[in-house]
Amino acid sequence: MADAAKLLEEAMNLPLDERARLAEDLLASLDEKEDDVEAAWAAEIQRRAQEVRDGAAPGEEWRAVLRRIQDETLRG
Repeated sequence: MADAAKLLEEAMNLPLDERARLAEDLLASLDEKEDDVEAAWAAEIQRRAQEVRDGAAPGEEWRAVLRRIQDETLRG
């Protein structure tokens, strides 16, 4: 953690445009990790959809779901 604090201190001494570029690069590096999350969600969605197609997952009428969501929203 001391390394991170030292890096931050050094980064704060950079000119504004270099700090902005560094911040952009750091944020972009986090997006790469989100790709794994998106891939995992895509796989989960495919798995659930297949369960529905196979009849292994119970379905629910969309109007009933919408009513339940609206009720829950109103209750806070």
